Amino acid sequence: GLRAMRRSADVAGAGARPRRPKGGGPPQDPKAGARTAQPASRARARAKGQSGDPRVSIPSPDLAPDVFFLRVKLEETGELFRVANCRNDMTVRELKEELDLVVGIPFNLQRLHFLDQGILMDDATLKFYDVIPGAVISLCIWHYDGWTELVLAAVEGDPSKLSCLGISEDTFYRTANSQHFKGEQWRQWTAQRAFVALYISAHRGHADAVRYLLELGANCLGKSPLGRTPLHVIAAMGRMDCIRPLLEHGAYIHERDSKGETPITIARRLKREHFERKMFLLYWMIKSGSKDPNDLVVRGAPEKSSSGNVSKSPV
Repeated sequence: GLRAMRRSADVAGAGARPRRPKGGGPPQDPKAGARTAQPASRARARAKGQSGDPRVSIPSPDLAPDVFFLRVKLEETGELFRVANCRNDMTVRELKEELDLVVGIPFNLQRLHFLDQGILMDDATLKFYDVIPGAVISLCIWHYDGWTELVLAAVEGDPSKLSCLGISEDTFYRTANSQHFKGEQWRQWTAQRAFVALYISAHRGHADAVRYLLELGANCLGKSPLGRTPLHVIAAMGRMDCIRPLLEHGAYIHERDSKGETPITIARRLKREHFERKMFLLYWMIKSGSKDPNDLVVRGAPEKSSSGNVSKSPV
């Protein structure tokens, strides 16, 4: 009789389970629940990160690593860049500021996309757009005023192509925007294009294009909207061959950008010690008019007397 009572209780309990109200307790399957309500990108991330422990296998944005890397594809050229030190709370603007150095495209020409979410807005965070660690973000150039053609020529480092794209005052190149420019407005327009060409060519390490643009009058002391000079981007990339031409035309190794960083501090932050030493040495050689690096050492060393004692230099 007792056995029959237990059996009937089990049957009653089994029949009651499906009638449990939604949310009345944890679902039987730890991976079930409101998964379908989450964005597709997060769902894909979950599928990759499954592990034996159900508590670990249900990722949430809060469980993502504090610092991770992203990949950024420059759509016009197909180049792929790795961007380290990204965070969930990083804004799109902060990412663009880093891309200004890493990709070498000035901040104001950048247009970012992720999956099918349209243009990413500057004030939004990566978490808002469900950007996951290791994801690929698309970077496009704004298609106006002939910037795309200029960027492509600078990435290629081809002086003959650059010369036809409005980088000097005597150019015949015109856009719908610039065709009526005259005087100072025309000079500013061509000077800005020459600077952007120099900025990108230097970033890619095209020393011949850098020399050509400098001789044509491109301003190596010009600044991007973030206050960066071509010397800032070659320091970020470690472009040894571009140091001398920029320094010979007056580039300054202690110039600060809007974040307070100089070419020297950028090289140091990115652990480019050899580049930092060479840039510092060349800067002082050019400044002092010396052609031999040893002269700098000799000039800075105290003089020794014949007895071997160090003698004081005259004040």
